[in-house]
Amino acid sequence: MNHADSDQKKTTPKWPFFLAGVVVVIFVAVVLGIIFIPSADVSTDDAYVTAHYATIAPRIPGQIVSVNVDDNQVVKSGQILATLDDRDYSTALEQARATLAHDEALVLDAAAAETRQPALVLQTQAAVARLRSELVFAQENLQRYRDLARTGAGSTEMHQHYAAQVGELQAALQGAEADVQATQDQIPILKARHDAAEQTLAVDRARVHQAELNLSYTRIIAPFDGMVGERSVQLGNYVGPGAALMAVVPMNELWIEANYRELALRNMKPGQSVKIHVDAYNIDLKGVVDSVPPASGAAFAPLAPENATGNFTKIVQRLPVKITLVPGQKEAGLLRMGLSVETTVHTGLADVVGAQKITQVGSVTAK
Repeated sequence: MNHADSDQKKTTPKWPFFLAGVVVVIFVAVVLGIIFIPSADVSTDDAYVTAHYATIAPRIPGQIVSVNVDDNQVVKSGQILATLDDRDYSTALEQARATLAHDEALVLDAAAAETRQPALVLQTQAAVARLRSELVFAQENLQRYRDLARTGAGSTEMHQHYAAQVGELQAALQGAEADVQATQDQIPILKARHDAAEQTLAVDRARVHQAELNLSYTRIIAPFDGMVGERSVQLGNYVGPGAALMAVVPMNELWIEANYRELALRNMKPGQSVKIHVDAYNIDLKGVVDSVPPASGAAFAPLAPENATGNFTKIVQRLPVKITLVPGQKEAGLLRMGLSVETTVHTGLADVVGAQKITQVGSVTAK
C-alpha cells in the first residue's frame, strides 16, 4: 500500500504549476509595463462633443408677432427666426425723419441769414456815408446862414432851420453808426446759430439712424448656419432685451472637449492626430489636437479650491483639450452637442519639454 502511494506521488505532473507560474509572471510583466513603460497613445472616455453656440435674444422690447422656425430646424445665416411688432418703431422712425426735415429747413434759414448779414452791414455803412455827406452839407448851410444872420442879410428862420437839420442829421448818423455796429455784431451770432443748427441736424440724423436700427431689430435673424435648439418663444409673447428665445448651434463647427489627466499631457501637443470613437453610433472619426488649455477646469470654477489651509490631499487635475474634426467626414454630420465620445491621441512620444527648451534658447539668442 505504501509502495503504491509512493509511485503515485512520483508520477504527479509538474507542468500545471509551471504554466501557472508563467501566467503570473506574464501578468505581472504586463501590469508593470502599463505602469512604467510610456505609451505613444493616450486615451480618455471623459470627452464630449461641444460648440460655441449662440443664444438668440432680441435687442429691443416688443411683442412676438411671428415665429418662423421650430425646434431642431436647420437654418441659414440671415434667415428670419422671429419678428416683433414694428408699429411703434415705424412711428418713431417717421417722427425722427420729420424732425430731421424740420431742422434741415432751419439750417437753410440760418445759412441764408448768415450769408445775408454782410450785405446788411454794407447797407448800414452806406447809410452812414450818406448821412455824413448830408450832415456836412447841412453844417455848411448852417455856417452860411449864421454869417448872413450876423450881417442882417439872412433870416433867423433859415438859420434855425439848418441848425435843427444839423441836429437831426447828427442823431440819424449816430443811429446809423449804431446800426452798423449791431449788424456787424450779428455776424458771429448768426454763425453760431448756423453751427448750432448743423449740430442739431447731426443729432437728428443719429436719431433717424437709431430709429432705423430699432426697426431692423424687429426682425430677429440667424447669425450663422446651424440648427435651432431650446426654442422657448411663442407667438404673442412680450419679450424684453436679452430674453433668451432659442439657441442656434453651428453644426459645421462642432469640436471635442476631451478632459485628459495632467500626466497624459507629457507628450501631447497641437497638430497630433486623434481617433474619436462615437458611442452613440459606434463609429470612429478622425481628429486633430487643436490646443491645450491655459488652465484646468478647477482654476475657472466659481469657487476655486483653496489649498493653503488645512490638510492637503494631492488630486491629479484634468485639462479640457480641444480636438477639432478633420474636414470631409460624412459621418461627422451625425454628431450632436453633448454626445459622449472616447478619444485616443497618437502622441508618438513627442518630446514636448525638449522642444520648449529649444524654443526658449532660440528666443534668448534672438534677443
